[in-house]
Amino acid sequence: MCQHTPTCPTAEQPDREAAKPLARAEAQGWTLLCNGVLLFDDTGELLPNGTIVAPHRPTVATGAAA
Repeated sequence: MCQHTPTCPTAEQPDREAAKPLARAEAQGWTLLCNGVLLFDDTGELLPNGTIVAPHRPTVATGAAA
């Protein structure tokens, strides 16, 4: 699907979220990446083959002052 140079990671690669966005619906909370991954604002994903990736937000705040 990707026509970028260099090509973006495929939907099967672990760094699939690094693909370039094609469409964004802020009100609905999703971004379509050029590799076919539908990325949701809660960090969940829907892969082109129908596989669901559960949200994977960090559970500990980073960069916060103690």
